[in-house]
Amino acid sequence: MTDLYSVGLGVGTQNSKGEWLEVFYPAPLLNPDAATGKAITDTLGVAAGNQVVAIDASQAQSLADALTKAGNTEQAAVAAKLATGNRPLVATVLANDEAPANVPEGFLKLHLISHRLVKPHGTNLTGLFGALKNVAWTNQGAIDLEELPERQLQARLNGELLDVACVDKFPKMTNYVVPAGVRIAHTARVRLGAYLGEGTTIMHEGFVNFNAGTAGPGMIEGRISAGVFVESGSDLGGGSSTMGTLSGGGNIIISVGKECLLGANAGTGIPLGDRCTIESGLYITAGTKVTLLDDKGATVDVVKARDLANQSDLLFRRNSQNGCIECLTNKSKVQLNEELHKNA
Repeated sequence: MTDLYSVGLGVGTQNSKGEWLEVFYPAPLLNPDAATGKAITDTLGVAAGNQVVAIDASQAQSLADALTKAGNTEQAAVAAKLATGNRPLVATVLANDEAPANVPEGFLKLHLISHRLVKPHGTNLTGLFGALKNVAWTNQGAIDLEELPERQLQARLNGELLDVACVDKFPKMTNYVVPAGVRIAHTARVRLGAYLGEGTTIMHEGFVNFNAGTAGPGMIEGRISAGVFVESGSDLGGGSSTMGTLSGGGNIIISVGKECLLGANAGTGIPLGDRCTIESGLYITAGTKVTLLDDKGATVDVVKARDLANQSDLLFRRNSQNGCIECLTNKSKVQLNEELHKNA
């Protein structure tokens, strides 16, 4: 089996029952070459299908030797490094892009996105919530919730503090990968599985969920919900929001086109085309009644916002006198400060 979808050699955390809580893959592979695939599957004895193989240091070294002979020195170096540790090791082999069936498979797919190997919606994440475990993410790593009280007590007896940063299925991205050319003011607000293109700036109140992100460059001071992708040159103002598939968006994939602006506390529940603006404080949902205006300000029609989905050069605003939501052609576009988005 050499034609593989993805491979990850990693180190992770297990609970006392030997169940995986999380896995760190330093250099995941997407569509590895045939020689690399053969070296891994032959060494592990993997015959077919998606498989998760717990390995020891000896097996990791055997993988390193096989990968060296196959000419993949980068993966050989990863395997050799894993062989020097004393933590649980795993090799996850995905023959195809099926829904993740367990924690190692789910974490590998989240790594593929955050490593920019695939974009949001570019890999099958069906059933991911059911595959991952809810764990305590602490200064001592991932801890099974059933084992947390004992670990907290033991830490106190040792004169230590076990700091629980959050209880969730998803850790923060920067504990696993920091993409090149980005700025993240508050790292806890970007989940593993986020895609941050080069030149992206996430300010303190910005948030990026898994299977979501930005093409970059872009300024994110608002919320990018699960499933939402923001194209280059766009600005999400402070407190703004995008409706994701986990927050009422249903099966509609929300996106924000190039050079768009969501004003402070604004939001969208429809996909926006390029160079669109939603004024501050205005939230557009699919069923919002919108008055279309011509270039002289006269009413042309009244439609639902969903009828304007993916259209470019639109300006949405609320009439301050009668409260109606209006839409007219956007004559300007967002200009980002290039110096702020170099992030070198």
